[in-house]
Amino acid sequence: MTRIQATFANLKKQGRKALIPYVTAGFPFADVTPELMHGMVSAGADVIELGVPFSDPMADGPVIQKAGEKALTLGIGMTQVLQMVRSFRTRDGNTPVVLMGYANPVERYDLLHGKDSFIRDAAQAGVDGILVVDYPPEECEEFAAKLRAKGLDLIFLLAPTSTPERMQQVARVASGYVYYVSLKGVTGAGHLDTGAVEQMLPRIRQHVHIPVGVGFGIRDAATAKAIGKVADAVVIGSKIIQLIEGQPRDGVAPAASAFLREIRAAMDA
Repeated sequence: MTRIQATFANLKKQGRKALIPYVTAGFPFADVTPELMHGMVSAGADVIELGVPFSDPMADGPVIQKAGEKALTLGIGMTQVLQMVRSFRTRDGNTPVVLMGYANPVERYDLLHGKDSFIRDAAQAGVDGILVVDYPPEECEEFAAKLRAKGLDLIFLLAPTSTPERMQQVARVASGYVYYVSLKGVTGAGHLDTGAVEQMLPRIRQHVHIPVGVGFGIRDAATAKAIGKVADAVVIGSKIIQLIEGQPRDGVAPAASAFLREIRAAMDA
């Protein structure tokens, strides 16, 4: 059982849902991410999604795009992201960490360091899951098998437009959890229709038999609570990025933690 699977199993026993914050690695300061991760765990985060900065992020809205651009100017690439996970692991051996990003940084890492070096080094660093936005499931069976051999889960996105066929393709290769993108559009977009999410999740669960997290558009405690009633996990990204942007360095972790404590309390109420 992977760390992600164990986390969801423990939460299920407790009758609780997973809180999964997303932050961009190296934002807003190059060296703040491990400290920020610890702060989020202390506030009730169950899994952390760590965004790998990339110059052309097609699924990210303006808030996360801007954070990625800032991290890139600070010299943050895949090598630095893996080092952040190693640093986090010196104090936390339990909280799952998922790298979320795009094919280019993964494949560039392998070009620079040798075939399958990304999987090897991610596993050694203490990464638990990989979500590559632009890897289609039908082309990922070998990649998924190599990850599983190292104890890592491969996570996929599903959308309001996903067909039953696409859900079946994802179900064949996904492990850990799937991430349902609750809105058409990019991260941070629009108004979340919790009723539409409630209708979609049973359709996903006909095909996908691992936990389903919901993200994109969750910005406050009330929405998180409503989504937590129907989903297995609540994913929050853009709002956290907005809260930590402009903070002094020593204010970054406390700002994220205060917000997540409010979300955690609402989800557990």
